[in-house]
Amino acid sequence: MKNERAALRTDLLARRSAFVAGLPNSVRNLAFRVLPNPVLTQIAPGARISCYLAMGSEAPTEALMEFLHERGFKLCLPRLGKSIQEDMEFADWAPGDILVPGQLRIPQPAPQAAVVTPDVVLTPMVGFDRQLNRIGHGAGYYDRAFAKLPNAQRIGIAWSAQMVDALPIEPWDVPLHMVITEQSIITRDAA
Repeated sequence: MKNERAALRTDLLARRSAFVAGLPNSVRNLAFRVLPNPVLTQIAPGARISCYLAMGSEAPTEALMEFLHERGFKLCLPRLGKSIQEDMEFADWAPGDILVPGQLRIPQPAPQAAVVTPDVVLTPMVGFDRQLNRIGHGAGYYDRAFAKLPNAQRIGIAWSAQMVDALPIEPWDVPLHMVITEQSIITRDAA
């Protein structure tokens, strides 16, 4: 299954990149600027929401983070340890706070930023399926974090082109509660 997942990951990354490259600027600039109202109503006022900084062709989150901050939500970002074996933690962050290069040169909150527990985790992904399983880059950071945060609402942020009918899943894979794309909100009930 490892080879199958690796090949699928490669295909999905190419699909995502081609999709984003082909989007009109108007669509690219308007997508993912707000959380849709049906999603917002499911999040408690003042909840702590983990976001992510989009890399490459991932669904963008910069405007979304500003939107959430302006509405009084507390934000945090993932922070990786010094080695790939260390689990990801979530650190307090607000727009304008300093970010430092972390493992894999991904910007993350500075070491002095407090470790926090998110109520909602907005997660990037390489792909997802109709059952709301996700596939990431393969390091397992989000699946391990989800296992430690069973009460956190898990919301994927992705382009519609990243959806497939079914993903090969492993026992440690943790499904999402919903996925938001530029076209729709996909929930377990709707899947």
